[in-house]
Amino acid sequence: MEWYQISNIDQVDSPTLAVYPAQVKKNIEILKTMLPDVSRLRPHVKTHKSADVTKILLSSGFTQFKCATIAEAEMLGEAGAPDVLLAYQPVGPKISRFASVVKKYPNTKFSCLFDNTETLSQLNHVFSESKQKINVYIDLNIGMNRTGIKPGQQADTLYLSASELDAVQVVGIHAYDGHLRDADLALRTQKCNQGFAPVLNMQKRMTDAGLPEPVIVVGGTTTFPIHELRKNVVCSPGTFIYWDHGYHDTFAEQPFVYGALVITRVISKPEADLICIDLGHKSIASENPLDKRVLFLNANNLQPVGHSEEHMVLKVNGENNYSVGDVLYGVPFHVCPTVALYDRATVIENHLATTRWNMVARNRTITL
Repeated sequence: MEWYQISNIDQVDSPTLAVYPAQVKKNIEILKTMLPDVSRLRPHVKTHKSADVTKILLSSGFTQFKCATIAEAEMLGEAGAPDVLLAYQPVGPKISRFASVVKKYPNTKFSCLFDNTETLSQLNHVFSESKQKINVYIDLNIGMNRTGIKPGQQADTLYLSASELDAVQVVGIHAYDGHLRDADLALRTQKCNQGFAPVLNMQKRMTDAGLPEPVIVVGGTTTFPIHELRKNVVCSPGTFIYWDHGYHDTFAEQPFVYGALVITRVISKPEADLICIDLGHKSIASENPLDKRVLFLNANNLQPVGHSEEHMVLKVNGENNYSVGDVLYGVPFHVCPTVALYDRATVIENHLATTRWNMVARNRTITL
């Protein structure tokens, strides 16, 4: 029996997300082999969104975590995470919500990002009003062109101004280079090093200005194998925990294994060479082209030709021996948004579906 097959599959409805704790734990050990000093790791929880996985990471020695939403921050606080970075700049009501999370979980050290004076001022005001302090990291744009301020004089001035506020304590620099996805590791390394140089220069300028040496939180899954070779930087991979076919296909230097699959069934045979399965847009991340959404581990002769909310239509190359009710085990090309489509995951241990893990942080709000 293959590692992913489920003996009591007749008890598992589809479509569903199946997680394999043994594979998850293997990925954690692989990560610790690549970077043994867990104090230099701040895994991102955006992939799993689960208190159950968070507790596995805590039991494996991790104390620092990264998240992208207020709900993820609250989930981490509830799970007992000692140190949480909201790697997102809170704007508008999110600032007050974040302050409420910080107040609710006093045993967790929270921090967040900023990249402009308006947000910095609002953070200082809200946390001052609630008689709290918040650690912040300046968010640098080193090529992603999504958020952040470009390194240079304006960023230096902003960082220095943050150091003068009462309720805000600036502690470091955050720089995400998720746009670097070259399969060629040498080329990715060259681009990564070029993008990181201004970060290191800014750190030195702030230290020379008399401030404490800024902590650098840098990279994600695509570049952490490069950044982990540097001294005194904190790396924050996330996808490693479940892995997916998109990263497996591109980043051959990373030996992670699949830890989460989608389970789907054949529900119809509309034509002699077609089958339809119950894996619609609502069940698998669909931002990629049609042929890069799912890879079936137990079927290599299927070509997606149609996709809608509840259905995926596949052309069978060769003889169509599939029957209605047949089970397919699929690897998502992009696991993070796939996980966000499910409120619960079916846990598979020793080939048996046993219990469920709740992806509580997939919700926009939990209690705050």
